[in-house]
Amino acid sequence: MDIITLRDFEVFYHIGVPDEERVHAQRLLISVEMETDITMAAAGDDLNHTINYYAVGQRLLSLGQGRSWKLLETLAVHIAELVLQEFGARRVHVEIKKFIIPEARHVSVRISRPR
Repeated sequence: MDIITLRDFEVFYHIGVPDEERVHAQRLLISVEMETDITMAAAGDDLNHTINYYAVGQRLLSLGQGRSWKLLETLAVHIAELVLQEFGARRVHVEIKKFIIPEARHVSVRISRPR
């Protein structure tokens, strides 16, 4: 299986357990690894036979509009399901980095889901 990666894609979402943490959008970095077979795309140089990583990024940007989450875990599962359903990946790995603890570079959640 081949892997297409969108690494550290920057978004601003309303996320956090306390209500006051969700008031303002927070910077998150999302990495999505999408397993797919790129044989036909490469042979025909055809975007229609692969996962359009630009479209994935645009979908991630729009995902946070008018929404909020309490947990990174919930958001990660939501993104994984979206990529599997809307973009046809065979398996997806999602990592979300949040910059909330001053003493740490970041906290993150990483999940993997099959189709």
